[in-house]
Amino acid sequence: MSETNTQAMRGHGAMLLFSVLVAGSFSLGSIAAPLIEPTALNALRFLVASAIIGVLVFLGPGIKREYLDAPWRYLLMGGLFSIYFVLMFEGLKLAPPVSTSAVFTLTPVMSAGFGWLLLRQITTPRMAVALTLAAAGAVWVIFRGDVDAILAFNIGKGETIFFFGCIAHAIYTPLVRKLSRGEPTLVFTFGTLLAGLFILSIYGAKDIVTTDWAALPSIVWITILYVAIFASAATFFLLQYATLHLPSAKVMAYTYLVPAWVILWEAVMGNGFVGITVLAGVGLTVVALLMLLKD
Repeated sequence: MSETNTQAMRGHGAMLLFSVLVAGSFSLGSIAAPLIEPTALNALRFLVASAIIGVLVFLGPGIKREYLDAPWRYLLMGGLFSIYFVLMFEGLKLAPPVSTSAVFTLTPVMSAGFGWLLLRQITTPRMAVALTLAAAGAVWVIFRGDVDAILAFNIGKGETIFFFGCIAHAIYTPLVRKLSRGEPTLVFTFGTLLAGLFILSIYGAKDIVTTDWAALPSIVWITILYVAIFASAATFFLLQYATLHLPSAKVMAYTYLVPAWVILWEAVMGNGFVGITVLAGVGLTVVALLMLLKD
C-alpha cells in the first residue's frame, strides 16, 4: 500500500473515532446544558483542552518561529469553533440529543459547498446523490418521522439555533486545508484552541465570573472533562489530521454516523430507544456515508 493510501486509511480511522466521541458530547451535553451557561462551559473546556494539547506540543514538535506566522488564522479557526460549540449547547437546552445530532449531519452538504468555494473541490454526481439522501434522512430524524410535521416544516428553536453553529463548522473544515502552512497537526490544533479560549474568555467574561463553580452538579464536571478531553482535544486533532489527507466532503461524511452513535449512547445511559420510524432516517444517513466513502 502506498504512503498516500496509508495516510488516507488513517484519516478514515480518525474520523470514525471522531464520530463516536462527538456523539457522546450530545448525550452528556443535553443533561449539562440547562445547568451552566454555554460560554462558561466552553471557556473551561477550551482551557483544559489547550493544556492537554500544549503539553503534547512541547513534548513533541515544539513551537517554531514560522508556526506563529499569520496568527489571524488561529483566531479565525478558533472563532468558528467557538461559535459552533456555544450554539450546540444553546440548542441542547431546547432540543433532544438525537434530533440535534441529526442537524449536525447537514454539515457535509454545507461543507461540500464551502469546499468548492474555497478549494474548488468538486462534488461528483454520486456525492451529490449521497448528500441529498443524507439530508433527507436528517430531516426525517429532526421531525421524529412525523410526516405532518415535515409538511408544516415547523422546526424547533433548538434545532434552528444549532443549525447556525453547523454553518460555522462547515466553513471550518475546508479552511483547515486552505490556511495550513505545513505546521504539525498538534501545533495547528493548539493554536486554534488557544484562540478559541481567548475569544470565549472575552465574550463570555460575565458568565464565567457569575458562575458558581463550586455549586455545579457532578454531571456538569463530568461533561466538561469529557468535552474538553475527548470532544475537544481529541476531536480537534482527529479532524485536522483527517482534513489534511481526505477531501472535505469525505471528512464530514462521518458526521452521518453521529445520530446512530447518539441513539446507542442514549440507550446505554438509560434514556430509552428511538422508534422504528426514526431509525429509517438514520439508515438513510448510513447509506449516504457508504456512498461518499467510495472512490
